[in-house]
Amino acid sequence: MPRSEQTRKTLSDHRKSLQDLKKSYEASEEPEKQQLWGIIKDELQDILKKYSLDFSKEQMKIFNDPIHGHMELHPLLVKIIDTPQFQRLRHIKQLGGTYLVYPGASHNRFEHSLGVAYLAGRLVKVLHNNQPELKITKQDFLCVQIAGLCHDLGHGPFSHVFDGLVIPQAKRIKQLRGLHDEIPEKWKHEQMSVLMFDDIVKCLKDENEDVLKKHGLDDKDATFIKELIEGAKTSEWTYKGRDEDKSFLYEIVANKQNGIDVDKWDYFARDCHHLGIRNSFDHQRLLKFARVCEVSGRKHICFRDKEADNVYDMFRTRYTLHRQAYQHKICNIIEDMLAEALVRADRDLHEGKPEDMLKISEAIKTAEDYSELTDEIFEQILSSTADNLKKSRDILNKIVRRKLPKFVGEARLTENSMSKEELTETWKAALEKYKPTDPTVSLNAEGLPVYVVDLDHGMKDKNPIEKVFFYSKRKPNEASPIKDYQVLVTL
Repeated sequence: MPRSEQTRKTLSDHRKSLQDLKKSYEASEEPEKQQLWGIIKDELQDILKKYSLDFSKEQMKIFNDPIHGHMELHPLLVKIIDTPQFQRLRHIKQLGGTYLVYPGASHNRFEHSLGVAYLAGRLVKVLHNNQPELKITKQDFLCVQIAGLCHDLGHGPFSHVFDGLVIPQAKRIKQLRGLHDEIPEKWKHEQMSVLMFDDIVKCLKDENEDVLKKHGLDDKDATFIKELIEGAKTSEWTYKGRDEDKSFLYEIVANKQNGIDVDKWDYFARDCHHLGIRNSFDHQRLLKFARVCEVSGRKHICFRDKEADNVYDMFRTRYTLHRQAYQHKICNIIEDMLAEALVRADRDLHEGKPEDMLKISEAIKTAEDYSELTDEIFEQILSSTADNLKKSRDILNKIVRRKLPKFVGEARLTENSMSKEELTETWKAALEKYKPTDPTVSLNAEGLPVYVVDLDHGMKDKNPIEKVFFYSKRKPNEASPIKDYQVLVTL
């Protein structure tokens, strides 16, 4: 008998035994038995309260979303949403400079974060309803939803332009100029998301509202939320928020195992909608076939074997979005210009730190300063009259007037191990050898930047489908990887 049927039979037996016990004790005239039944009933209510994910309808707030329809979110999430730190996400474009190429891509990190929180809750409920033996609690449910809600709090101006281009350039300039450098190695927005979450909790406490405690969450749960935001990366279990038997919860918001998480489910659907690109991946269907199985001693979220095609479509959608939108040649040019404008406007890259410049890379030191940093910096620079911001203004004016550098050409690499530095050196050497026929033409390698665009399915040269575990109808509690050549096989 499959384990799911055994579980249902066991629960049915327990229910009958409890009903018999209730009748026996209620029929008894002995005060001690009646008192004992009262204690049992209170204990059962506490258990029900802990493990039931049914919340009062009056508590929930409904958000109308173009992607997911009417989303119900818990009042604890609404408290977080209604803070300045979270409302800031209304002013950060989801796709950064891509909006300046695709006019429909005007959506922001705010609505994406709501969508991730909603999908995180839906996935937890599916697992809870189908597998009560997982012992998912209300606290687990709320923590996973809050992590989904707060996972992008740390994004800076123009989203990935900031942590992918601006901060690395600022760090490099500081090192070259011998300036004091406090920027962490490989700084990522997830680090700031954790700091911003801490700041939200602190600010709400300062307002005499310990919202986490009010809804049954403690310091261990706060640690769990921050671990979920960063994602579980190591094979050895070192996490403090939850024990290893709840490892599957770490794969819901940021899945380091195979990249299948609700963050991608939302932005694939949302970005395709706003970009006008067809999305063949059906996250609604995949959600219904999610299940937790133990593989190599650890519990993972797995999917039904017949959903392999749908999973493959998910990775293909990622590739398509990168090829057509995220890595569009004009998007790359514009985002490089945006990054250059911000770096030139950064007062922390100057010895004297002129007051008429902007605290940009400095802002990552505190959540309070970072809260002021949004896409509105574009208009702040454009409307400024400061002499120190003139070069940045000129760059942004070129973007506004569409006076962009020209795209020269592209080549597909034959060696996948070549770095950007190697390509740049090869390009410089080729230019030095080149003799233009027009004597008035002067070619400079510095003025002809090289872009290296990685187009893959999410795991470089590896096939991510081989990192996904699938179960069958006959064996719902046993899962294993599937090879890419098996994806199209139908039995």
